[in-house]
Amino acid sequence: MKIGPLGVWPPVVLAPMAGITNAPFRVLCREQGAGLFVCEMITTRGLVERNPKTMRMIRFDGSERPRSIQLYGVDPVIVGRAVRMIAEEGLADHVDLNFGCPVPKVTRRGGGSALPYKRGLLRRILRAAVANAGTLPVTMKMRKGIDDDHLTYLDAGRIAAEEGVAAIALHARTARQHYGGVADWAAIARLKEAVPEIPVLGNGDIWCADDALRMVAETGCDGVVVGRGCLGRPWLFRDLENAFNGSPERVRPTLGEVAAVMIRHAEGLTRCFDIERYAVADFRKHVGWYLKGFTVGTELRRELGTAESLDGLRAGLAKLEHDQPWPPNTDTPRGKSGERSKVLLPDGWLDDPWDGAVPEDAESEVSGG
Repeated sequence: MKIGPLGVWPPVVLAPMAGITNAPFRVLCREQGAGLFVCEMITTRGLVERNPKTMRMIRFDGSERPRSIQLYGVDPVIVGRAVRMIAEEGLADHVDLNFGCPVPKVTRRGGGSALPYKRGLLRRILRAAVANAGTLPVTMKMRKGIDDDHLTYLDAGRIAAEEGVAAIALHARTARQHYGGVADWAAIARLKEAVPEIPVLGNGDIWCADDALRMVAETGCDGVVVGRGCLGRPWLFRDLENAFNGSPERVRPTLGEVAAVMIRHAEGLTRCFDIERYAVADFRKHVGWYLKGFTVGTELRRELGTAESLDGLRAGLAKLEHDQPWPPNTDTPRGKSGERSKVLLPDGWLDDPWDGAVPEDAESEVSGG
């Protein structure tokens, strides 16, 4: 798969996930297989203001190549400045633009999955990004639309192709669906038919490597984006590489092998955050994902989920039954799910779908991620 000047094989992208796809997790995933591994979403305003939090979030490990940054912004001028900064200062090798985030603090300002409804504004943002990117490829990730009555992905895809975007990723859910229900893979096929001239990547409900192969076969998409399916499973990227190379081999670690990855993950977070207690606390959310399906007692799970130091975490992991084999039937949904009753939008947002104006107070008051 070609994304601008980048050759990507296997055609797999790690989806940016807030609080998850920091450098330590990306390194664990990248060790397993090749692809594109995207950092957490950052705000364009945070980047151009060189907000300390933002600058920490775009730190890459020395082993990471190519480097991918995802930006969130609503003002074309600020988006353009942010992309130019990345290109001129060599901060990354690839820029992805977020038009898929469904969280209220983003959509109520007209950003994320709300923005493609404003076709004129979307075009202005994409044009500014591509014009300032130099030789860097610019891609975009989006959803089907705001809800079933306000679908935008086909218009957005055509606009992106016209403005020189190098590839499009579609999470085949609406913003209202959030992470609930079932992803509509047929929408991925329709998007590929609408924009055959650039790569289209599918996202949604890929829980194992065979799901990725099935998505490509059913939709004709050029590659896949994996998000929640790799939570607690960085070795999924080895499975994906094997699958796309025609190998039936799949990784099935024992509980002891999983424990070894867990402590490496926590140690990496400690180096990244510099404060051990904060890093271990951040790691706690991963514990349940790593242990999903294994037989682990309630008290031990609680001990691991409340550890406050690396030594405490190591002590708990030592109590696991290390020779316990990989559990069957674990290729199932993980992470957040559920639908929303409505999508929060700026007042009058749905009045004119072709409006190109920047909404008032569009850029986040709090710079960062």
